[in-house]
Amino acid sequence: TLRLRDQVSLLEAKMGRSRSCLSTTLVFVVFELCLVRCDITDGNAEHLKREHSLMKPYQGVGSSPSSQWDFSGSTLVTSSYVRLTPDERSKQGSIWNTVPCYLKDWEMHVQFKVHGSGKKNLHGDGIAIWYTKDRLHPGPVFGNKDQFLGLAIFLDTFRNDLHGMDRSFPYISAMINNGSVSYDHGKDGRSSELGGCSAEIRNRQHDTYLAIRYSKGRLTVMVDVDDKNEWKECIDIGGVRLPTGYFFGASAATGDLSDNHDIISMKLYQLMVEHTPEEENLDWTKIEPSVSLLKSPKDNVDDPTGNFRGTPLTGWKVFLLLLCALLGIVVCAVVGAVVFQKRQERNKRFY
Repeated sequence: TLRLRDQVSLLEAKMGRSRSCLSTTLVFVVFELCLVRCDITDGNAEHLKREHSLMKPYQGVGSSPSSQWDFSGSTLVTSSYVRLTPDERSKQGSIWNTVPCYLKDWEMHVQFKVHGSGKKNLHGDGIAIWYTKDRLHPGPVFGNKDQFLGLAIFLDTFRNDLHGMDRSFPYISAMINNGSVSYDHGKDGRSSELGGCSAEIRNRQHDTYLAIRYSKGRLTVMVDVDDKNEWKECIDIGGVRLPTGYFFGASAATGDLSDNHDIISMKLYQLMVEHTPEEENLDWTKIEPSVSLLKSPKDNVDDPTGNFRGTPLTGWKVFLLLLCALLGIVVCAVVGAVVFQKRQERNKRFY
């Protein structure tokens, strides 16, 4: 009996240490993942690049040689906002940074507002945020040219594809183009979409934000549209290659339906990231916009989620996998302890 008690006490001590270790490990994992997910919210003023930022009262906007931002079409610049289109039909407007960006790693925070008198589903068309080789080229893609070179983030407020009822609008999506692909408005760009999410961005009574991060070949898009002062992940894609020397801009368009499309601010932050000597020696201006994925963008036509199956795991997915693994270890430890105790009770009969 004494020997059995000693064995049980030893087992309980071991289990206590295991639970303590598992708890410590779980807290550490949660802390690390929170750092990864939360760092996009840190707008470090020291790393703000003013030559690529658009802020009130918009003193650097205009057509003079010293201006850092230029605009076209129906764009109206006030002291409080830049209105790309009014709530009127068949309008197009855009605003573009005149200074090419040579940062390898960056993060753009956009404060915007989409509002109008149209009722549900009777408004359009939306806003696009651009990082492209060419600027100030009006066209059919949310007020900008088609077959562009670079990156586009679309904030699409109107559903054109009546068969695509698996997603709700407004819908935010990303597209990378090497100049050879056309944006298909009839399918809401699904054939060229890299990923996306639904977000209620229209007629909100609070500020709405979009964050676009490009770093170490990874594109991340976050939204803050629920007045919670926290970012929600929308898009996370690895294998992205974007060159330096392109221009940031924003455009919007209306058709038979309309909305006010306003840009309040666009703030670009430099990300302090180390690169390998090989990466530093590359001529980043010669890189062709591309993305390496396990399936083609056109396959999104048959993918109801609108996302790539081959995209890397996001922070929350990694967290859930690790949590399940840790819970599995705990369950195995408990089951093992019960089995061990049962065996000891059976063996006790022979003492």
